[in-house]
Amino acid sequence: MSLRTVLGWCAAAVALAAWLPWGSAAGQQLPIAATPTGRAGMINRLPPAAGHARIAARPQQPAAPAEEHPLMPALRWAYSGLKRLEDIQDYSAIMVKRERIDGELREPEYMYAKVRHRPLSVYLRFLKPEKLAGREVIWIEGANKGKMWAHGTGVEKMFGTVSLDPTGPIAMRGNRYPITEIGVLNLVRRLIEVAEGDIQYGECEVKFFEGAKINGRSCTCIQVVHPTPRREFLFHVARIYVDDELNLPIRYEAYDWPSEPGGPPQLTEEYTYLNFKLNNGFTDADFDINNPNYQFKRR
Repeated sequence: MSLRTVLGWCAAAVALAAWLPWGSAAGQQLPIAATPTGRAGMINRLPPAAGHARIAARPQQPAAPAEEHPLMPALRWAYSGLKRLEDIQDYSAIMVKRERIDGELREPEYMYAKVRHRPLSVYLRFLKPEKLAGREVIWIEGANKGKMWAHGTGVEKMFGTVSLDPTGPIAMRGNRYPITEIGVLNLVRRLIEVAEGDIQYGECEVKFFEGAKINGRSCTCIQVVHPTPRREFLFHVARIYVDDELNLPIRYEAYDWPSEPGGPPQLTEEYTYLNFKLNNGFTDADFDINNPNYQFKRR
């Protein structure tokens, strides 16, 4: 490989690092209604938060034993929902992501996503903001030596398709999570992991709110609040919006404690899935950089 080629690939990696998709970004409002109401009323005036059988832990179910941890109804739903999710072969959706990076809440990023569960395969095409539109990323578990393929647009497109370590410093710069952790199945697994840790402690308030709307779809919002900052708690407020028809979590948002006494909670991360389509029958071609419908190019 020539020195010119090596330098070109290094430059491409640096250029690509600024737009990798799983770290979102600044205070732009999402065009998504998230207004939980119902039995418990509005959600404590906090900012709005993020489904195949009916929800397993609906508020109208019989009350849990007094000694049961408040998180157990939500955790039971997550256990049952995990099995259903694992049975789904693939899905497509519009992903909307916002994350706080180095203290800055970045602007939302919109991506069209194809996700296949076995092997875990991801295709992303950026839709918004305009400066990112048209960029594409593919990652397949166990392929390409674990690296992802990516290409930019405009000037970046001259570098062609590059391979990057998804957990390396270039790919992770400005991102909270690598692409290897993307998707609703990984989200539910992480929610279970966090909840299993939280049930070891008290100081946890859990409420269910019916009538939330995400992109016009009816949802039940599960809100978890840790009133007091503790080392063992990862968030102050978390909300999971479960689509009532799909019984899938289509939005998740987490807030940190206020930066000053009496101030509002600080949004740290927010992930929304719109226009879910399940079991599309995706094949290897849907995750192939040689797919003629994609804009990847080999150097």
